[in-house]
Amino acid sequence: MDSITHIALGACMGEAFAGKQLGRKALLWGALAQSIPDIDVISSLWENTSTNLLTHRSFTHSLLFCFIITPLFAHFAELWHRPHNISFTRWVLFFGGVVFIHIFIDAFNNYGVGWFEPFSRTRISFNSIYVADPFFTIWPIIACIALMYLNRKNKRRKRWWIMGLGLSGVYLMYCIFNKTVIDNEVKETLHKQQIAYTRYFTTPAPLQNWLWFVVAGNDKGYHVGFHSLFDQNKDIKFEYFPRNDSLLNSVKGEEEVQQLIRFSQQYYTVEKWNDTLVFNDLRFGQVIGWQNPRGKFAFHYYLKDNADNTLVVNRGRFEGGSWHTLGTLIERIKGK
Repeated sequence: MDSITHIALGACMGEAFAGKQLGRKALLWGALAQSIPDIDVISSLWENTSTNLLTHRSFTHSLLFCFIITPLFAHFAELWHRPHNISFTRWVLFFGGVVFIHIFIDAFNNYGVGWFEPFSRTRISFNSIYVADPFFTIWPIIACIALMYLNRKNKRRKRWWIMGLGLSGVYLMYCIFNKTVIDNEVKETLHKQQIAYTRYFTTPAPLQNWLWFVVAGNDKGYHVGFHSLFDQNKDIKFEYFPRNDSLLNSVKGEEEVQQLIRFSQQYYTVEKWNDTLVFNDLRFGQVIGWQNPRGKFAFHYYLKDNADNTLVVNRGRFEGGSWHTLGTLIERIKGK
């Protein structure tokens, strides 16, 4: 999830843990602990882009990291707040829970997390919620703002953190339910249209959980489309994109390319734009794909010396953004 979501969730968890004893300091501890797994972003200062793609959400999002960092946080917090009536065990349970929740909810979007690093490179990705979903984030943000202003002895504080955490949890369960419905309908459609595939995934389109991006195919290429929970016509209109592996023949041995293939989990295509090879990671969707079915993919990486790939994960998400684009998204969500 995005940083604001993690900070707000952590603050609510801090209040639930020790708001009465520590006041607003509990919010700070929760926000800090909830944010610490994302410390891996500093590696972008010295790593090249393809390496950094694999570094982000790897070891610092692992169960081992959670196990290591938890007692360290507990030790410093216990020392900092002496004298107090909070046992070391309670500190450990609090920080362990907060860090674990971070790496747990991050697994529900499409980037994936390395829960089992450094013992396994497998990335866990449930593709159930968009990385920045305002319908998930709004509740802990509202609760966090209220908690910052209410006196620590105010009885309404408990209601606020329960609301912030509870409604986000309910929404996540709702997203998982939507995922189940969409997957069942997509499998039916693929069978009906006699589309052969060895791998497929569905993931929400930007900023909501009702319109889903669908990819199904094999090593030759992928069928791509969009499906809304409100579609009356359950048939999905797919566009086919060949994988074009042969275009990589001259560069496939390069470390950069191997890292991109590993990061994509095999969901990639290759294109040639003028004289530049472009590597597309299909997991991040298309640029306004619900409006332009043949639109380019949001994650496009230029296989060219000195190419600017710094914002490769997000740059496609920024293209074409406007009120008109938002309007077309809402219209597509309504179904067809």
